[in-house]
Amino acid sequence: MDGRGRAAGTRIAVLIPCFNEEVAVPRVVAAFRAALPGATVYVYDNNSTDRTREVAAAAGAVVRTETLQGKGNVVRRMFADIQADAYVLVDGDDTYDAAAAPEMVRLLLADRLDMVTAVRVTKADAGHAYRRGHRFGNRMLTGMVRRIFGDRITDMLSGYRVFSRRFVKSFPALASGFETETEFTVHALELRLPVGEVRTRYKERPVGSVSKLNTWRDGMRILRTILLLVQRERPLAFFAGAGAAQLALAVILAVPLLATYVETGLVPRFPTAMLATGLAILGALSMVCGLILDTVSRGRLETRVLAYLAIPAPPGDDDG
Repeated sequence: MDGRGRAAGTRIAVLIPCFNEEVAVPRVVAAFRAALPGATVYVYDNNSTDRTREVAAAAGAVVRTETLQGKGNVVRRMFADIQADAYVLVDGDDTYDAAAAPEMVRLLLADRLDMVTAVRVTKADAGHAYRRGHRFGNRMLTGMVRRIFGDRITDMLSGYRVFSRRFVKSFPALASGFETETEFTVHALELRLPVGEVRTRYKERPVGSVSKLNTWRDGMRILRTILLLVQRERPLAFFAGAGAAQLALAVILAVPLLATYVETGLVPRFPTAMLATGLAILGALSMVCGLILDTVSRGRLETRVLAYLAIPAPPGDDDG
């Protein structure tokens, strides 16, 4: 390996999705060209109405276009188009520290990891760059994913990551927007891929650059994505939980009716009895559906693992 921890001949691609980042993207391109001089920097423009394409090209980036709006759509296109051994994905808003990239790449290759996440600094270090609402939402959503899928990540929504080729080419990119970061994390945790983290400085956007994030709208989209991923990846727990809730409600409704029936031989509230019966049936069906879908989910997971294993590992210093 060289002084930066890269095996000889390692191809590194820096991927920068952009939408109206005329002010920030030249700085991002220049910073990553300096930090990773052997890498190719790609800027994928997502229907910008300013001069993002022109200034990115002038800064030395390879500029391409994705017309489907949304970060997830851009990520899907970048992962499909670009061939490399290590992929550095970073937002084009100049809030992430390019100086951390060599260490992230070194860690990925030296430890043969599949994803290294840049963990954004704490409140005391971040000043006003990392807004309070975003910090709270990130902690809450990250905590949900850690509890459900595995406690191996601390900043699920970071937009600065390094991936192996195996990760990129086996990743089923389905999201269209910023919820793609949630998909990255769940994909890594579900396949039990080796992952790592590096703490990085998180800074303010440059003056004149405007954030595209909306705390509540994007937070709800990410929460919806988490719920859909739980339904898809943990169907037994999801449907068994729903079924148990329905059965519990059916029991609550049925117990007084049953006591009255035992005493009088009559069912005085027939609609309530029908509702309790329907809830009991639905609860049982939910549990059966969970069992069936769990088998399907297991088969899908095995297929994804096999797709991952079919891709060569990243080059290392112990390769012959």
